[in-house]
Amino acid sequence: MAYQRIASIIKDRVQACVYPDGALLPSEAALCREFGVARSTIRRALGLLESEGLIVVIPAKGRAVKKCLRAPQYLYSAIAADLRRKIRDRELRMGDIIPSEAALCRRYAVSRYTIRQALALLQSDGLIAVKAGSGRFVCPYP
Repeated sequence: MAYQRIASIIKDRVQACVYPDGALLPSEAALCREFGVARSTIRRALGLLESEGLIVVIPAKGRAVKKCLRAPQYLYSAIAADLRRKIRDRELRMGDIIPSEAALCRRYAVSRYTIRQALALLQSDGLIAVKAGSGRFVCPYP
């Protein structure tokens, strides 16, 4: 079911501390846009995470991470891990363009420097390549 897959993706992000302790999750509307599903599907996914004790509802604010399940790591490593997972799970396919640095900054709410560090990790792992004037692309799968 779609809501279980979405809950799993958000849970992976919490485990990777992409959303650290106390951080607000993106709004329901933002999650609807990201996953291309109805608000009711997002609410079911978030409800599942609430029942697992990973997130809490803060009235008039939204939902926040209750506990990060892994020891904190550098933020750029967590972002690289999230992008690596998307490549592994074929959410980003061979030849796909990686979102711009500005888009990734907004998505992860971090500085451009942090995004560049994350992308450098992926590039050094051979997962993405830079094409001058065109951006970054997912490399052929190993």
